Amino acid sequence: MEREAATSPTENGQESDAAAIRRHPALFRAIRRRQNPRLRRSDITVTDEAAVKRAVKAASLGNAMEWFDFGIYAYLAGTIGRVFFPSGSDTAQLLSSFATFAVAFLVRPLGGMVFGPMGDKIGRKKVLALTMILMAIGTAAIGLIPGYDSIGFWAPVLLILFRLLQGFSTGGEYGGASTFIAEYAPDKRRGFFGSFLELGTLAGYTGAASLVTALTAWLGSDTMDAWGWRIPFLVAAPLGIVGVYLRLKLDDTPAFLQLQDSNVHISEAATAVETTARGDLAKIFRTHWRMLILCIALVGAYNITDYMLLSYMPTYLSDELHYSESHGLMILVATMVLLMLIINQIGRLSDRFGRKPLLMTGMIGFFVLSAPAFVLVQDGSLLAVSVGMLMLGLSLVCLLGTMSAALPAMFPTNVRYGSLSVGYNLSASLFGGTTPLVITALISVTGSDMMPAYYAMAAALVGVVAVACMKETAQQPLEGSPPSVQTDEEAAEIVEAQAPTPKF
Repeated sequence: MEREAATSPTENGQESDAAAIRRHPALFRAIRRRQNPRLRRSDITVTDEAAVKRAVKAASLGNAMEWFDFGIYAYLAGTIGRVFFPSGSDTAQLLSSFATFAVAFLVRPLGGMVFGPMGDKIGRKKVLALTMILMAIGTAAIGLIPGYDSIGFWAPVLLILFRLLQGFSTGGEYGGASTFIAEYAPDKRRGFFGSFLELGTLAGYTGAASLVTALTAWLGSDTMDAWGWRIPFLVAAPLGIVGVYLRLKLDDTPAFLQLQDSNVHISEAATAVETTARGDLAKIFRTHWRMLILCIALVGAYNITDYMLLSYMPTYLSDELHYSESHGLMILVATMVLLMLIINQIGRLSDRFGRKPLLMTGMIGFFVLSAPAFVLVQDGSLLAVSVGMLMLGLSLVCLLGTMSAALPAMFPTNVRYGSLSVGYNLSASLFGGTTPLVITALISVTGSDMMPAYYAMAAALVGVVAVACMKETAQQPLEGSPPSVQTDEEAAEIVEAQAPTPKF
């Protein structure tokens, strides 16, 4: 049973109120902006820390499984080009492979438009389990497709078909997982808990890169081209089963369960479900178009820098600088492991200092450091390449550790899943998945190995403008949601500080 907090002033009411406001300054600024600022104890959500940790763990592990599946393709891009596309120049095969990589992103907005409203209707956890099932099926199926030498034209057709299935499922992943964690976490620690989602992304990429590296070293390039490339894709099936199990064990977010179970809000919930069931996405574009544009710009800058480093860099090292494929992957794995060690601390810093300072640091870092970093990478020595990738990685981790908390807070609760899924996936479709293809094409046209740096710098400049335009949301309640705190004492302080002080 939740105990009601006293609302009567204490003898030292003014001092207690001032102390509460000092401890929760961002919260009280948000309360003052509301039309109905007075909060009752029952309005405030007191989180169960054990439940929050279970939810974050399961969502992050599921996310790691999802991005393991997606990362495999990026790290086998060269092999896939040789297996599925007719013999020709290495550049043509690589472009064909990256074009197929980009195809999956074309349907991500469609997946977001389907899974976002579905998550509002049937619950977050069911949709997140469904996306995992579809991703596992698509990834495992790619591992079973015969090569071009066996079935000719149908090999790339089937590859594209299952890449579309991967992309469609991923359309419901980030919006759902980030919404899930954001709605579970207490306001003062949303950055820290949200950073675990991207820790899962890094873990998935690291697992995929490590497996591809180990298989290439063990089997050799010729055997990998013959059949070894299939193994990482087939591993997706058992991992998918594990991911589905983890996600189905989750409880839905308190916000969703409250809409589902509360008699007080039943009519409101019915209206929300009816609207999302009709797929009224026009309302999102009509009412929240400013935030959608800002989200698309922010995610575009983030995705270009993310995919440039985590997906394209091994291909750049092998194709442009003639590194062995395993050598380039090993350096990337070491970089990602280091980022995994510090990403949660970035989340903590964003809770303490705000989302905007950390995001701005990351964007400025890419703008200033991309050119020097690629000069070092082109030096070719192990030390120079490692330092150059570390410079890019430290800029990226400022974005990774902050974005999962910043993006869900841009939209109100009643449209958060749908709006974030649409905005994120439109941007990922336009800018993220096309990054390897665009960079490879630019290098081919210009002959300059510095094109990845210039592309990242242009993206970072857009990101700087986007961050400057966004509102600070650290330590504040999510828009459309009540305050979320860790203890009953914090809830009591908030209520008590609102009570009028008697005048004598």
